[in-house]
Amino acid sequence: MGKRTTKKVRAWAARFWRRVETVLSNQEGVGTVEVVLLILVAVGLVLIFKDRITELVNSIFNSITSRAGKI
Repeated sequence: MGKRTTKKVRAWAARFWRRVETVLSNQEGVGTVEVVLLILVAVGLVLIFKDRITELVNSIFNSITSRAGKI
C-alpha cells in the first residue's frame, strides 16, 4: 500500500471508531431494549411453567364457579 492509501484507511478507521463510540454511548434505545428483554423473560417463564399456570387458573375458575352458585 502506498502512503496515500494508508492515510485513507487510517482516516476511515478513525471515522468508523468514532461512529461506533457514538452508537454505543447513545442511550435513547435503552428503554426499548429493556422492555423487549423483560417480555422475553416473561414469555420464557410462561413456557417453562405452562402446566402449573394452567392448573392454577383452572383452580381459580373452579373456585369462582362453585362459589357463584352460593350467592
